[in-house]
Amino acid sequence: MKVLIVEEEPEAVAHLRSGLEAYGMHAAVAPDAAAAQHLLATARYGAVILGVRPPEMAGFELCALLRREYEKLPLLLLTTMAATHHKLRGFAAGADDYLVQPVEVGELAARLRALHRRFGATPAERVLKVADLELHSHSKVVKRGEKRIDLTVRELALLEYFMSNQGRALTRAEIVGKVWDLAFDTGTNMVDVYVSYLRSKIDKHFSPKLIHTLNGVGYVLEHRAA
Repeated sequence: MKVLIVEEEPEAVAHLRSGLEAYGMHAAVAPDAAAAQHLLATARYGAVILGVRPPEMAGFELCALLRREYEKLPLLLLTTMAATHHKLRGFAAGADDYLVQPVEVGELAARLRALHRRFGATPAERVLKVADLELHSHSKVVKRGEKRIDLTVRELALLEYFMSNQGRALTRAEIVGKVWDLAFDTGTNMVDVYVSYLRSKIDKHFSPKLIHTLNGVGYVLEHRAA
């Protein structure tokens, strides 16, 4: 597996690179955003590790930029900032995982492999269907009728969780735990924001509507007869 490390601190780079290579991964290094974009344009990577350091936090901005340019590229943020609001900012920027330093390289390698299996590997195709909505698990192709719908990695993960649990009421805490791997913070509306994003793409211009709000509970995805 080929990994791109975006990190400017030489000691951190040396530690990550040697550690990941010991786990059978080939690691390329970019010290800044420009170098990262050049490498991503010239080679294919199974995942990207983005170092985020206070106070400038430029890694968040780069994460958002890469997510816009590479919708299905696994992005992992590696940082010393452990506060929940930092994690939420990272996920809102499009990160697929968030690890706080210090971290065991073995855990980092395992998380990278898990992201690659989910978004970059080639497992047997499985098609999830609800009404005329389809999600192809391997290719990550989403269709509503004959129209193909482009989703970000996080929107895909949310839709896959909904479709794998079609007809079942899902609380916000369940969704955050399964899709974001976080404890639910009642002070954030992150789930509602992403459900709104998803609705705008798979429901807004289609009928029947498939994502339904359950007041006081959460959400359910199902085909309700008219």
